[in-house]
Amino acid sequence: MFKGAFTALVTPFSGGRIDTQALRNHVDFQIEKGIDGLVPCGTTGEASTLSHEEHIEVVRITVEHTAGRVPVIAGSGSNSTAEALELTGRVKEVGADACLMITPYYNKPTQEGLYQHFSTVAEKVDIPMVLYNVPGRTGVNMLPETVARLATIPNVVGLKDATADLKQASYTRQLVPDDFIILSGEDTMVYPLMAVGGSGIISVTSNILPGEMAKLCRRFLDGDMAGAAELHHKLLSICDAMFVETNPIPVKAALAMMGRIKNELRLPLVPISDKGAASVRAAITDFGLI
Repeated sequence: MFKGAFTALVTPFSGGRIDTQALRNHVDFQIEKGIDGLVPCGTTGEASTLSHEEHIEVVRITVEHTAGRVPVIAGSGSNSTAEALELTGRVKEVGADACLMITPYYNKPTQEGLYQHFSTVAEKVDIPMVLYNVPGRTGVNMLPETVARLATIPNVVGLKDATADLKQASYTRQLVPDDFIILSGEDTMVYPLMAVGGSGIISVTSNILPGEMAKLCRRFLDGDMAGAAELHHKLLSICDAMFVETNPIPVKAALAMMGRIKNELRLPLVPISDKGAASVRAAITDFGLI
């Protein structure tokens, strides 16, 4: 259902508000360069600092402007089950093809709590759900056994695995059905994760290089292991540059340097430091992006 490279879209701002035209332009840029799908309102989209109305506006604009050209998986997670349920219902209403739901953060639920959280939303909102496990940000790790329990729910269709732990990903792959989708949540890990049964990536770097990330995934899925490995190594340094500071600070800086958006974030995130900016500029210059 969802295979290949999906971009975790930045949310462009101008004067503190969503820059709707820049968002539409960014959607077009992604699709024209060959991306396989779009993911608004995730970590990279600064969803944690969007109001609910802004959150739904970003999803609605993305869905409407995409106009069915590629799938849209909308972020709708929260550390509150009631809030996640509300957001998931609303992203379905505005036409998202699926939702991306992060593990609840800060309150650190048990594995049973994680199961109850996701299953409650999945059973009440009929939309395909991609689970999102990123323990480095949330403070909780969803174990393979919990993913496997959730995978028995018909509309729980996949997992964004941002653990960078190939052993855990391998056990997850063993425990879930063959048609359950596992997408990398780490840009440098897409090739290794696909090698142990992944189907692609939800990528930060594809904000600036959608064609290359999509090509890497397509080569792998088409059986061109050598070609995919070549692109994996080619992209490593620029992927690292997109994380020299907290995401999405570097990728927004890169897009601003490319003239695609304003370099504007919401507090508590701040624009990139001079040292970080030099690293980003060097990386995108080496890649011929500026």
